[in-house]
Amino acid sequence: MSVTDAADAPLGADTVYLNGINALTGEYLVPPTPVAEIANLVKSQPDDPQTRVLSRMGEMASQVTLGLPPDRDPKDLKQAGWAIVFHASEKQEIKEAFRPLIEHRQAEIGDERLVKVLDYRNGEGRAQWLARFRVAAGDVDPLKVPYYLLFVGSPAQIPFTFGFLLDVEYAVGHVAFETVEECATYANNIVDYERKKSSVKNGREVLFFATRHPLDGATRLSADQLVLPLADGLPSGAIAPQSTPAKYGFRSRKIWGKDATKAALVAALCAKNTTPPAVLFSASHGMAGWPAGDPAQLASQGALLCQDWPGLGKIGPDHYFAASDLPGDAQVHGLIAFLFACYSIGTPQYDRYFHRRSTPPPVIASSPFYAQLPQKLLTHKNGGALACVGHVERAWGCSIVSTGAVPQLGPFQNALGFIMQGVPLGHAIQDFNQKFAILSADLTALLEDIGFGAKVSDTDLATRWLERNDAEGYAIFGDPAVRLRLEDLV
Repeated sequence: MSVTDAADAPLGADTVYLNGINALTGEYLVPPTPVAEIANLVKSQPDDPQTRVLSRMGEMASQVTLGLPPDRDPKDLKQAGWAIVFHASEKQEIKEAFRPLIEHRQAEIGDERLVKVLDYRNGEGRAQWLARFRVAAGDVDPLKVPYYLLFVGSPAQIPFTFGFLLDVEYAVGHVAFETVEECATYANNIVDYERKKSSVKNGREVLFFATRHPLDGATRLSADQLVLPLADGLPSGAIAPQSTPAKYGFRSRKIWGKDATKAALVAALCAKNTTPPAVLFSASHGMAGWPAGDPAQLASQGALLCQDWPGLGKIGPDHYFAASDLPGDAQVHGLIAFLFACYSIGTPQYDRYFHRRSTPPPVIASSPFYAQLPQKLLTHKNGGALACVGHVERAWGCSIVSTGAVPQLGPFQNALGFIMQGVPLGHAIQDFNQKFAILSADLTALLEDIGFGAKVSDTDLATRWLERNDAEGYAIFGDPAVRLRLEDLV
């Protein structure tokens, strides 16, 4: 299949596309934007202490492998360790709800020194939190702070930015649910899956779901230059001559373009006439734009816009797949989902990316929150998904293709490849985290050069900024230590 459609207008080389649609207007959340405008925005941004921290960490990442010492295998929990981290003021009933998972990890790892229950205190940054456990950057010691870290609590309690910085070196996951019962459901689902108490009939298959709307640069980019090469591969000699699943003995199934309707996604998740997939990889617009405090924002922000959408200026609940659309008979137990869409994992309170110097940051939400769709996937009554990977904030097309470069599939290919080899999810996506650190260092150096009078093209500045932001936004909702039961896939 060709990766282009002659009926489509060419994508502008000097235009940036984002995967997001305003749920109130049906227009782009951020219209396709000239790179010159993005470059001016970068120059006007306030100084970011986080970027300065990552500059040093990025320099380290370019010289050595961040993470565990070489004598400890990050794929082996018995060597890497695991910890659950609660907010210091977390309710006791929430902590008790996760006790089955804690006890399971203790039995699995068999060394009490490598399984810990830790806490997070208000206002702690990455360095402060690690120092409390006698650890510093570049010195991962699983006997003090294990490599796999599951944080429990809303982003109002444990900030998104804290996790972004920490997962440069550690394998980090987050969960927050509305009720104690949902916490217990998720913990027990993981235990049942990993102890093989529940039958799992997932196929040795990756399901790709990709919308492609006419004359829409964002979904043309993600459908043609991300999903097609991953799902089908490309002709010999290209960047991806073989489909990514085929390399690891998995089947590839694709719901793409005009077929990527809401009904098709529902049918695939219910798997009535086929085996449910082990991995779901979706690429679409994410829904956003509800006013802060609107109940619909909490319910549907980050929902997946499907091919049913008739185009700009029109939008309704029938066009997108939200948490409320997950059927009661869905078969998602044992699933790992990768959701490439704006806000698919969470929404911050403030807009850091479109914040100009000397002005208050734009407000996105009354309080930061995790999206409902991953919460519902992980707590489904038929047995929940293992975890979801997706975006906090916007998803940027510039992370797929940069000006003058071929599609940047490496982090996606590697993440899927590691998942299909049974590697714990937190380690499987480390390419995104280290890319974030390295690009932060690169961007800091570029801004310093500009400050000293260097001439830098708008395209170069905008591209580096967008790639850094995109790599930052990837996050795991779920236990980062989960992995597929390869031996039981059919």
